Amino acid sequence: MVRNSAWNLPRRHDQKMSPDYTTTMPSRTQPEPAVLDDQALARLRELDPEGVNHLLERVVAAFLKSLDQQEQVLALGREAPRDLNALRHVAHTLKSAAASLGASVLSQRCAEIEALARAGTEDGLADLIDTVQDDIAAARLAMQQLVRPAR
Repeated sequence: MVRNSAWNLPRRHDQKMSPDYTTTMPSRTQPEPAVLDDQALARLRELDPEGVNHLLERVVAAFLKSLDQQEQVLALGREAPRDLNALRHVAHTLKSAAASLGASVLSQRCAEIEALARAGTEDGLADLIDTVQDDIAAARLAMQQLVRPAR
């Protein structure tokens, strides 16, 4: 069902919006999704509830360490000729690791790269890789802040 106006009233599919709809309606921007999903992080913390084994810190450290090599392969994938098999493999690996740490947006975009590479489609890959590199930078910063000792 299509909704009408800020009052969220049902609107018939053939009902047109007023020409000044965009100027009379308040701006409603969607909030940016969190870089790291709290539920995924909570699941990791449940595996080491007292933090004795420093599981979260070790998993984050391993993820951050692997990013350097994965970013190099992604960067090579921006330009032709591309090694689509290597790009698919890195996207798959990064997709899974990012999902386990709650970096859902990064994981989803890596899934898109993986699908394009698997299909042999190069159109749009460079732009998507640029976006993923931005997502990696955001995830890296969020993870570093997550494990940084409190001062």
